Amino acid sequence: MLTLAHPGWTWGVIAIATAAVIVRPARVPEAVWAVGGALVLGVLGLLPWAEVGKGVLRGHDVYLFLAGMMLLSEMARREGVFDWLAVQAARRARGSGERLFAWVFGVGTLVTATLSNDATAVVLTPAVIAVARAVGAAPLPYLLICAFVANAASFVLPISNPANLVLWGGGRMPSLPHWLALFGLPSIAAIGATYAVLRWRVRREIAGPVAAEVPAQPLGTGGRLAAAGLALSAAVLIACAWWRVPLGAPTLGAALVTLVLLRIGCGHAVGPVLKSVSWGVLPLVAGLFVFVQALEVTGVVGHLAHLLARAAAAAPLAAGPALGALLGVGANLVNNLPAGLLAGAALEAAQAAEPLRAAALIGIDLGPNLSITGSLATLLWLAALRREGIEVGALQFLKYGAWVMPPALAAALLTLMGTSAFWR
Repeated sequence: MLTLAHPGWTWGVIAIATAAVIVRPARVPEAVWAVGGALVLGVLGLLPWAEVGKGVLRGHDVYLFLAGMMLLSEMARREGVFDWLAVQAARRARGSGERLFAWVFGVGTLVTATLSNDATAVVLTPAVIAVARAVGAAPLPYLLICAFVANAASFVLPISNPANLVLWGGGRMPSLPHWLALFGLPSIAAIGATYAVLRWRVRREIAGPVAAEVPAQPLGTGGRLAAAGLALSAAVLIACAWWRVPLGAPTLGAALVTLVLLRIGCGHAVGPVLKSVSWGVLPLVAGLFVFVQALEVTGVVGHLAHLLARAAAAAPLAAGPALGALLGVGANLVNNLPAGLLAGAALEAAQAAEPLRAAALIGIDLGPNLSITGSLATLLWLAALRREGIEVGALQFLKYGAWVMPPALAAALLTLMGTSAFWR
């Protein structure tokens, strides 16, 4: 019989809470299950409260980054910046569904790279729905772009995905020039493969003509200020990445400056913006950090680190692609946030070499394109669709993801292996 001192109880609580985060029984928010699981660990004495606090605090930079990005995205959404971008894409399509597909994909790539994948899922999705309806196009092919490019383009820059901060954070984060040298070609391979396969998969749906004219969406003063705030924020974050400055505080600072500009320049109230942000993401991530802390205390992370070190020593070239593929599939079973946190802790403990860590990041970022449970961005995309009365089932998404994800992941990992060998 297991006593409470046995680590199996800790693992059981984490497993149940993680499953509940993914499944959302009775549609209870994900954060409730994550925080509840963390509290159960503390109340039952499975994890000392000091360790619970340590787990929460280790994610401080991620919380600041997420808060800033959510605020920036919400301000841009409210001021019509994303609607304006979507309309520009529709007008440049000039009545062609195939050109519209290309333009929406390009806009999605830009938003993901500079504002994070969650921004693409949350705020670009409603704009794409509105444009597809305005031009008389079936919305699903263009909405799939929002889901797939949100993950495919999420390692173009360190700021493109919060998972990048988790998996390659702290003092080990490469400088921006080194990041681009490491991930530039793999990102191009992933984005290119995703575009090619998805476009082929929906070729019949986008073959027909669409309306050439769409209602104008001019940017008002607020929209121009929000766009300027986004541009300034992107410049600040790229500079921080260049100088290897932690991204959390600058991201939140840029968002607060933009909020003040909108208040002074347009007289817009701050309250509605703050109320519209999905703040539940922060306690959700904090709970997941506590789970990883518990896995470290019970020795799971150390065991994984030992296995990683052995694999890297036995097969230096093959270990990276194998780990990336394993994490790419595994992220769909447990969601890429907990998978990324656990992988990041194991890589840190193993003092993993750069190519191994890079392959793990590609797997965590890109692998979730297989299923709707793979990433937080895809879950947010589904929520945005439901608010517009559109349903996409798990099997329906898998029929696209099974085509799109494997070639993109293989292309990115093989490109990484080739560039790593070249630099070596």
